[in-house]
Formats: sequence, C-alpha cells, structure tokens
Amino acid sequence: MTSMAREVLTWGRSWLYRPRVHRDMGPALGPRHDGRGVFRRTALYAAALALLMVPFMTVSRAAPGGPIKLVALGDSLTAGYRLPADAAFPTVLERLLKARGQDVTVANAGVSGDTATGGLDRVDWSVPDGTAGVILELGANDMLRGTDPKVTEGALAAIIERLKARGIPVLLAGMQAAPNLGPDYKARFDAIYPALAERYGLTLYPFFLDGIIGDRAQHLDDMIHPNRQGVETIAARMAPTVEAFLDRIRQQPVR
Repeated sequence: MTSMAREVLTWGRSWLYRPRVHRDMGPALGPRHDGRGVFRRTALYAAALALLMVPFMTVSRAAPGGPIKLVALGDSLTAGYRLPADAAFPTVLERLLKARGQDVTVANAGVSGDTATGGLDRVDWSVPDGTAGVILELGANDMLRGTDPKVTEGALAAIIERLKARGIPVLLAGMQAAPNLGPDYKARFDAIYPALAERYGLTLYPFFLDGIIGDRAQHLDDMIHPNRQGVETIAARMAPTVEAFLDRIRQQPVR
C-alpha cells in the first residue's frame, strides 16, 4: 500500500468514527448521536476508497519494472526431450522474445509423456501464483495413444477453466492427428483446438509442429521430437502469436 493510501485510510477512519452529537441534550439519554451524519460520513468514506482503488483496478497485469511471467505447460515437445536445457522450447522462445524487445520469462512446465489428463492433474502446482499467462501445449500423447478426442477435449477444457478461475489467460497451442489414424479420428481430434479457442476466447496457435513435420533435418532420429534446429523453427514461427498474446495480457486488468 502506498503512503497516500495509508493517509487516506487513516484520515477516513478517524473522521468516520469521530463522535458527532446534537447541540440539544435529552434529559435522560444525554447527548444524541446524529445518525444522518454517520451515514453521510460513511458514504463519503466509501466514495474516497473507490476513487483510491481505480488506479489499482486498471493497471496492467505486467508488474511495473518486471518481466511478464509465462509458463509453458506441456509434454515432451515443451520439456525438450533429449535436448540440453538451453535448447528446450521455453528457453528458446524466451531468448527470441527478448531479442524482439519483449520483457518476458518463460518457465518450463513440460513433462515428457504427459497427456491432457496428466496436465490437468498437475496444473495447480505447475502454474504458480504470479503467472501472467500460460502457453498450453498438450494432446500429442493422447493422439499417439488413440485416446477418444472427447476425453482430450474435456481435460483441456478443465485446465483452461481452472486457469480462468485464477485470472490467468491461455495461449492454446494446437496439435493435429497423424493421417494413419484414419480420417474420422483425425477430423475429430484436429477440431478440438479451434473449438476450445472459440469457446473460451483464447489466442490460438493452430499447430505447434508447423514448419518441421516431415523434415528429417529438424527432428531427432525418432522423427517425432524436434531437434535443436526444429525447436528454433517452432519458436521463431510461434513468436508473433506469443507477442499478440503478451499484448492481450498487458491490456487485461489486474483482478
């Protein structure tokens, strides 16, 4: 609380509770308190507090003088499977964003092998207080296991709602099903992310692996996970969307 705020609160309390009496004295009751005066003072004190709180209600979620804190909540694609820490997606993205003039940190909350349901189980402790926004990248393992898209969508929706309840906006990183899973499954799975983005008004990056699919030079030998070069491509292609997300965060009032 600022010194000005303390002064207003101190002044208000002393003025609100200062005894006020009528000049006439009742023969048995003694001085009579002026109820109308107390009401007027209470109303004026409340109005002063409301005016005092306006700046705090409209300031940006970005802490003055500090970076915007993002958390990348995902699976091995976020965690940096078989890569050194400095080559993992959150670290690379943070470096690229800073090079573009963004004051931001991106924490790595990726867990290899995680499904959307696994992310839901740990979202509360993986996303600490003070987080300004979450990049949500989950669903690839659901797809690889052939999980019913309804289950994946339900878990992702629950994560989004859990974060929304905490006032934390979400950038949703989409995933697409492999063609060998069949056209019906692919259509149902691929529709998850646009539908969630529309339902909750989220910033959407349609396909996390855009730009590297099928390129051996950008994958590890398993042809599933990106190598160092692949992560650089993903982060560079995603950076403009993340910057738009940061702009939304800056415009969102503090709760």
